[in-house]
Amino acid sequence: MNPGLVIIPTFNEVDNITLIIEAVFELSQKYDILIVDDNSPDGTGQVVRDLQQKYSGRLFLELRKQKAGLGTAYVHGFKWALERHYEFICEMDADFSHDPKDLPRLFQAAMLNKGMAIGSRYVTGVNVVNWPLSRVLLSYGASMYVRAFTGMGIRDTTAGFVCYSRQVLENIDISNIRFVGYAFQIEMKYRTYVKRYAITEVPIIFTDRTRGTSKMSKGIIWEAIFGVINLRIRKLLNTL
Repeated sequence: MNPGLVIIPTFNEVDNITLIIEAVFELSQKYDILIVDDNSPDGTGQVVRDLQQKYSGRLFLELRKQKAGLGTAYVHGFKWALERHYEFICEMDADFSHDPKDLPRLFQAAMLNKGMAIGSRYVTGVNVVNWPLSRVLLSYGASMYVRAFTGMGIRDTTAGFVCYSRQVLENIDISNIRFVGYAFQIEMKYRTYVKRYAITEVPIIFTDRTRGTSKMSKGIIWEAIFGVINLRIRKLLNTL
């Protein structure tokens, strides 16, 4: 078993799934992959099953009964990883908005700081490709809002390309994660920050998907806006 695991949640990613799995396995550094699929009607899970014959012992599939949100998919994957004693666990999207070639830098940063490493779009400016200006402003503005409200010195607070050391996931009470959408990424970072683990931002270039359909919605955005207020209140009440 490799010490590093990449968790990729999927829902209707049949156009991307083979390509992203092969791209990770082509890296010189060796990582295992866990696909957490929410019973995609387009057959994503079956494609993964077929690939497991080629990548036996390195490619794993957890098939959930229905679509239940990004946050719960990652928590499911984190628990799976901890039960199997992985030391470093990375989360990334299936649509190539996160470049697999950046994985070694994230794992290396997490290995060095023993905490969290973030693939950051904003630590060296705005490094986003193929997003409309409105989407860039929304994302960048959200990160500024979260940073101001929580006190976290993180430039990309909503990033979804993140690597964790095992000890972080063991100690931030992942069973109590409240949010499932955009706010999930904020809550994970805030819990890590509150526990005083080191957080390193690794600059990346984020490229919007060219295949498949975005899962972003207005509900996810509102969850993030009000979720930050909820996190601060819970921290003040010592219930986080």
